[in-house]
Amino acid sequence: MTGRHGMKTYLFRIVVEAEDDAWIAYSPTLKDKGGATWGRTESEAVENVKHVIQMTVDSMIEHGEAIPEDPEGSVRAFADPRVAVNV
Repeated sequence: MTGRHGMKTYLFRIVVEAEDDAWIAYSPTLKDKGGATWGRTESEAVENVKHVIQMTVDSMIEHGEAIPEDPEGSVRAFADPRVAVNV
């Protein structure tokens, strides 16, 4: 089931961890596909992982791979558009 124009909204859980002088951020679901990055601050790492997840998903689509869905955990897919707000 898809929304307008066959699009879905995917919400990926991420993990952000302090490591030495940097912050590591990754999607547990996409980590083995390169869905990980870092930043000098926590917010920079979160912003970077957003871009990495988008690039990873775009590559998966380009190569005909299915986007993983796990409604109980790391990935949720919605047929209608959504906006995530972190507070």
